[in-house]
Amino acid sequence: MVLGMTLTEPRQQTLREAWVALAGLSAVFLFEMLDNSILNVALPTIGRELHASTVSLQWVTGAYAVVFGGLMLAFGALADRFGRRRIMLIGLTLLGAASLATAFVTTAEQLIAVRAVTGVAAAMTTPGSIALAFRLFQQDSLRVRAMSLITTVGLVGLAVGPTAGGFVLAVAPWQVLLLVNVPVAVLAFIGIRTGIAADDPADLHRDPIDVPGALLGTAAVVLALIAPTLFVNKSSGSWAVTAAAVVAALLFVLRERTARHPMLDLKLVARPLVSAGLAYKAASGLAVAGLSYMVTLQLQLDWGWPPALAAIGMLPQVVVLVAAGPFVSRFVDWAGLDRAAWMSATAVVAGLAVYSTLGRLGYVWVALSLALVAAGIRVVGVVAGVNVLRGLPENRTSIGAALVDTASEVTTAAGIAVTGTILAALFTGTIASSHWTSHQSTQFEHAITIAGFTLTAVAAALVCWATLRTRSHRA
Repeated sequence: MVLGMTLTEPRQQTLREAWVALAGLSAVFLFEMLDNSILNVALPTIGRELHASTVSLQWVTGAYAVVFGGLMLAFGALADRFGRRRIMLIGLTLLGAASLATAFVTTAEQLIAVRAVTGVAAAMTTPGSIALAFRLFQQDSLRVRAMSLITTVGLVGLAVGPTAGGFVLAVAPWQVLLLVNVPVAVLAFIGIRTGIAADDPADLHRDPIDVPGALLGTAAVVLALIAPTLFVNKSSGSWAVTAAAVVAALLFVLRERTARHPMLDLKLVARPLVSAGLAYKAASGLAVAGLSYMVTLQLQLDWGWPPALAAIGMLPQVVVLVAAGPFVSRFVDWAGLDRAAWMSATAVVAGLAVYSTLGRLGYVWVALSLALVAAGIRVVGVVAGVNVLRGLPENRTSIGAALVDTASEVTTAAGIAVTGTILAALFTGTIASSHWTSHQSTQFEHAITIAGFTLTAVAAALVCWATLRTRSHRA
């Protein structure tokens, strides 16, 4: 027993083992949240020291995101087949090795390769952190508490990471920022190796590996993640990549519907709890990405705030994300999982709607929208994951966790793409110019209003559909 938490391991775990396990899983989520955010602080320094071009710097962060997002489904399926704990430990070993290799990087190309390997490690570990946390406890309320604890640790790291990274850069080489992943990986390895028992064969499946499905699924997600960047940068191949992503997705669906042993059983995805949880996660991904992108541009380019002041302007989001942690479990206990899901998702949509309607009128409305969205995603991020996993069989929890993360990654990219495309279509001139005309300011406000309402409409439709799916499950 851990603070009233009943463990489901095949043997009774001690208090120490359970806390060590949660510490290890929290370290995994800390790495996921901290990694790219802390790297962004060092990009100017990396560019100077490695003589990297703009495209190279873009791929320093892009290589990680694309590989991470593209491989999560495949590694989620492998974890359900060969063992979640085993895949997690292999991924943490790879993470430590890749992070250590940063100390020997001398060119931008080498750093991109290291970041790609780090993305592979993240794809192996991130879905497993949710699946293993889910597996530790029997009661849904306790699963919510465990996931809330894990996400709080990650969000605290996300909040303080960039600031701490700036101070580190003032006294140490940029490589130190990525070498931080080495002790994080070691801590996570020890926690999971010590605190979580080996996988019970009864909780795994023995289906053959669906190699064509894995390749098509990876291709579809990778292309879907690359396409938004091409749209925002107005690249000529953006439509071709988008078309290829759609074709790959259709072929993936066809393969999974006809394969005898599909990597992703679409009948399971169609279950009410699973599809509703994914829709809630997709709605929050769209809203968060679009809002953060629009607010950042508005504060610095339209209102002329310096970067430091703009960072302070984003604090309402950070404060709510961190401060709401202790209240998530209480809210879910009071409302129940289903009500908590639609209420928190509705708060996300409401925050985006407030920004779209009133954000251009003053910062107080921007702050309110950031706080509403942050409060919503703080709950829906935990509840959606629990709903997806409780709607799946025990031997499919890892790929379920991978689905949750993939939905978030793809819709985040889509939110930025929609906003960037509308801005590119309605704004004349160079958006990064330091001096805008009054006409350009009007164009910008018009563009973000249209983009905001577009994202609000799509997110609201997803939330309404998810709510209906959840009600059908109760019925």
